[in-house]
Amino acid sequence: MEKLTETAFSSLEGKVSEETLRAVADMGFERMTEIQAKSIPPLLEGSDVVASAKTGSGKTLAFLIPAIELMVKKKFTPKHGTGVIVISPTRELSMQTYGVVKELLQYHTFTHGLVMGGASRQTEAQRLASGVNIVIATPGRLLDHLQNTPQFLHKNLQCLVIDEADRILDIGFEEEMKSILRILSKTRQTLLFSATLNQKTQDLVKVALPKKPLYIGVDDDDEKATVEGLTQGYVVCPSDKRFLLLFTFLKKNKNKKVMVFFSSCMSVKFHNELLNYIDLPVTSIHGKQKQNKRTVTFFQFCKAESGILLCTDVAARGLDIPQVDWIVQYDPPDDPKEYIHRVGRTARGESQSGNALLFLRPEELGFLRYLKHARVPLQEYAFNWNKIANVQNQLENLVTKNYFLNIAAKEAFKAYVRAYKSHHMKKVYDVSNLDLKAVAKSFGFPVPPYVIPSLSSSIATSFCSSSRSSGVTDGSTPPPTTPHPITVKLEQLQQLESHTHRMYHMVNKFLGSSNLTKNIGGCHKFCYRKAWSKPSRICT
Repeated sequence: MEKLTETAFSSLEGKVSEETLRAVADMGFERMTEIQAKSIPPLLEGSDVVASAKTGSGKTLAFLIPAIELMVKKKFTPKHGTGVIVISPTRELSMQTYGVVKELLQYHTFTHGLVMGGASRQTEAQRLASGVNIVIATPGRLLDHLQNTPQFLHKNLQCLVIDEADRILDIGFEEEMKSILRILSKTRQTLLFSATLNQKTQDLVKVALPKKPLYIGVDDDDEKATVEGLTQGYVVCPSDKRFLLLFTFLKKNKNKKVMVFFSSCMSVKFHNELLNYIDLPVTSIHGKQKQNKRTVTFFQFCKAESGILLCTDVAARGLDIPQVDWIVQYDPPDDPKEYIHRVGRTARGESQSGNALLFLRPEELGFLRYLKHARVPLQEYAFNWNKIANVQNQLENLVTKNYFLNIAAKEAFKAYVRAYKSHHMKKVYDVSNLDLKAVAKSFGFPVPPYVIPSLSSSIATSFCSSSRSSGVTDGSTPPPTTPHPITVKLEQLQQLESHTHRMYHMVNKFLGSSNLTKNIGGCHKFCYRKAWSKPSRICT
């Protein structure tokens, strides 16, 4: 957990409104964290601040309390338009921050709103036109409204908060941020919070805070990079045993609250389908889901006392998910910074504890050196391999016989290899050392699937060397054997499914009737479900 200071929120009496302090007390907070104690006083005085704070440090209250008090001081009403804008990198983090805003404003009369991609733009525009004092937004949708919603009154902006600035830049919003900063009022207080301050973040600081800002919490070199209360470890696992170990671990901890990180949306989708299919209930969040689905799943997992959530890094930053027992990094993080952000989902807040487990192949142990340099303490976890569920034959049989799982597994396998090749730390994650035959087994294939032509030549070369003994070719010429009847049938089904999808979308587009479209969609889902065979139970 993040250590609390001796500074109480009650010490802000006279500087912070009674309504805000009352709301903070209702939220159960009595003493400040270090970032709150360091940030709130200078922010209340109007200073521009750049704060470096690791995840779970309490930074949300650190910037929201001064921002709200600025609105109190200026006596903002809806007719004044927007006085505070908080920019967050993802929709989930925006919703999380918005929830805290609503709690802090329960005794105030300020208007507030959420602006983000995936929501109704027209509804947002109407709300902005009526006057929203505090806006929580994602960069893309905010820029859209700044440029295309003339009724959006933002000329009276008093405070701009850039939350998770490094993450905003990491996911490609650099140009949007520059455009936003050019449009917004220059006579404002600016707060920039970031877990790390790399060169790209420093460049943004120069643009967003042209006056010399106050730096807070930047030089805490003696601290660990992760919070106290977090027990961290790793397990050395060869590629072909990865799923077996994951399955055994999740079965053992199915009554706890667990988050499992994957490197691609396709891998999340496949493992979600597979684990639910074999009666190990899981949910999932990834970037290819519709926003409504992501929102519902996110809040359900937050409220649940136990459960397993499979996710990509869309859920890795800033989100406050209560009482997560385990963070499992099934696919390796890109660098130590990403590792830190992932494990930041557990051991958050006061008196919290949690566990983190990192899967590493023997060839990836060099990553531990980088984690040590980043002040991340890990210990090796020992697993009794004799007690690992040996379900490889059942897995391969299931993936072979079930058409939809087979297709999902192929896409997940391809996505895993692509993600591995895109790693920045090439010395640790060397795709040429990746045993694709062993990797394929973790996705339920006895030999790597015939998907290599869509990958790069270097991976294809690695594929050839790893699978030549199995008679699998590089894709330039098909194997000189008669195709297996199952393969022929799968190809026929794939062509039929592709044709069905095209016809479905053509009819959907042509008719435009919601009722008829729903009926067609219902038939499509019914046919999809009927194509599945009865679940094959994998028992430990």
